[in-house]
Amino acid sequence: MHQLYDPDFEVIVYDPSQSFRWEVHGYPHHLAKWHHHPEYELHLTQEVGGKMMIGDHIGPFNPGCLVLTGPNLPHNWVSDLRPGQRLEQRDMLVQFVPDLVRTLKGFSEMEAVEVLLRESAYGVEFSGTTRDDGAALLAQIGETRGIRRLTLFLELLHRLAAVPAERRVLSQCAPGIGAHTTTSRKLETVMAHISTHYTEDLRLGDMADLVHMATSTFSRFFKRQTGHTFARYVNQMRVHHACRLLASTDLSITEICFESGFNNTANFNRQFFVLCRETPREYRLKLRETPLTTEPMG
Repeated sequence: MHQLYDPDFEVIVYDPSQSFRWEVHGYPHHLAKWHHHPEYELHLTQEVGGKMMIGDHIGPFNPGCLVLTGPNLPHNWVSDLRPGQRLEQRDMLVQFVPDLVRTLKGFSEMEAVEVLLRESAYGVEFSGTTRDDGAALLAQIGETRGIRRLTLFLELLHRLAAVPAERRVLSQCAPGIGAHTTTSRKLETVMAHISTHYTEDLRLGDMADLVHMATSTFSRFFKRQTGHTFARYVNQMRVHHACRLLASTDLSITEICFESGFNNTANFNRQFFVLCRETPREYRLKLRETPLTTEPMG
């Protein structure tokens, strides 16, 4: 049934201080749907089984299921719930862009990982000690920061790639859906415009006009496709830009506010705190005064 409609495109928003995203979320969840994104995703189901859909594969999954999907491979996990039941932490996952591992391509030590990443275009499910060790390392990543977080990530890739006999390919094809549908072309047009102009005055109505949609229709379309409201996504882009300026320049916080596309400092401080859980001043001081740590977070 899932193959009768196009997968939604999910926009992955990263913490400005991290090179890949680690996340835990419940189910039902607005992002737990038939969708795709340009990032690799390692997905661990922590509770309750059901049916998983990976590309053209449909099959059962149980707690402990560990699956790696490649860029733009559609996927979804549908749990068998009792009426009214909600799972608070069903999914644990990491998502990372191809560029993160592309920089290591060509090193002899990465040969097995490169094979695994090629297989992930079809979806890969892990078993045995690979699954158990992979799940444990995935949990550890969520408890660390700094260099230790990155070394655990590389250790995770190594462990997943080490024993080919403990993984199986799921889909018969690697559809790479995303650039070939009417829906995705509209979204790509909007996302490209936002990424170029997010520091300028962006209006919802103007974005709707760009893809020939009514404003209310576009608002629902953007939320359904990306999991974010238009205003929230633009604010996230602006805050991320502000983080880069705070880290790499001596511009004042007021100057950075306007350079990032905000039109007043009160809104800038509020939106920055919503995303980063600290003020711009605290963020800058932390970068300049706190030594890089390799210890787990307390």
